[in-house]
Amino acid sequence: MSSTVDSVDGGVADVPEYPMTRAAGCPFDPPPELREKQRQAPLARVALWDGSTPWLVTRHAEQRKLLADPRVSADPTNPGYPSPAPVSSAERTSGSPLSFILMDDPEHARLRRMVTGPFSVKRVEALRPKVQRIVDEAIEAMLAGPNPVDLVESFALPVPSLVICELLGVPYSDHDFFQSNSRVIVNRNSSQEDRSAATGRLTEYLDGLVGDKLVDRGEDLLSDLAERVEAGELPRDEAARMGVLLLIAGHETTANMIALGTLALLEHPDQLEALRETDDPELVSSAVEELLRYLHITHNGRRRVALDDIDIAGETIRAGEGLIVANDIGNRDPEVFDDPDGLDIRRGNRRHMAFGFGVHQCLGQPLARLELQVVYGTLYRRVPTLRLAVDPEEIPFKHDGSVYGVYELPVTW
Repeated sequence: MSSTVDSVDGGVADVPEYPMTRAAGCPFDPPPELREKQRQAPLARVALWDGSTPWLVTRHAEQRKLLADPRVSADPTNPGYPSPAPVSSAERTSGSPLSFILMDDPEHARLRRMVTGPFSVKRVEALRPKVQRIVDEAIEAMLAGPNPVDLVESFALPVPSLVICELLGVPYSDHDFFQSNSRVIVNRNSSQEDRSAATGRLTEYLDGLVGDKLVDRGEDLLSDLAERVEAGELPRDEAARMGVLLLIAGHETTANMIALGTLALLEHPDQLEALRETDDPELVSSAVEELLRYLHITHNGRRRVALDDIDIAGETIRAGEGLIVANDIGNRDPEVFDDPDGLDIRRGNRRHMAFGFGVHQCLGQPLARLELQVVYGTLYRRVPTLRLAVDPEEIPFKHDGSVYGVYELPVTW
């Protein structure tokens, strides 16, 4: 759909609505209209739910430039920020309930540094045996249970939830509670009231856990944050919000990548066979990078706003104008990736932006990569006859979410 709005120069133009709709039968590909916008120009106007018309950035080069530009802000309290959904006046005043992910430097950098250590490549790599054990046990439990089974509930969701719970110091026994509230927060169709209520419940829950760690420390990230609270370096409510951010990001995105990546491989049997038959960790790593590029599950665009005028690609982005960096189509840019719409686990091109770019790129990417390497390198070898238990047309996709994936994935073996 498109709407008629006043253009920047005072004329009238048809501006497409964003987010756009994927083509029927093409669940892994960006919407055709988004592809056409990329073909036409690196920047274009789109219309949002509130009638605003921010810039849509579609090409890889311009996306990297803008995400690395200090004149571009991630703070949703700035006028002109292209919010994906209505926010309450309290949220707009106080900023994101998800802590530093939507802050600018220097406060963003200060808070981020407090949790960087556990996500360093070296410390994450030390977790590989533990993640391997979690994956092996989840596969054994799945094989011992009913057949067919929903891979989302039996495997894709428990694995990253167990990993992030252990890292943070969150009881996995509470997984039904935090997973159900997370689903409300990431669902684009959730009402403002429901989303705020779910965020409040999770924040209260994490605040209670931080309080427990103030009394009884453990070897986990929440204990590290509690120590900073006790030292006066961090307010307790901010520690709780940081916990919410890490808990949601730590299981939602990876769980969706596990399930959607499995479906993509099942739909590309030659690629699945190559991955199933290899014992080369480099090929497994390459497959992870390619699936991250090909699927790019964050398909609601990275939202930003210009703090100053920016000249780029023959356009001037004015101060106060919103930006939507559509990394899903950026990862299909033919100027960067040969045959961008093909899935090739041997591609070896790691220039994708599934984790963003610049100072706000994903903090947890080393952990996500490790988990996916272990999963993709184990599941299909342990269950070589894994296949869909339903027709592909019956699989429900998360077209209504800010994180793309499938609601369920019935499989058999």
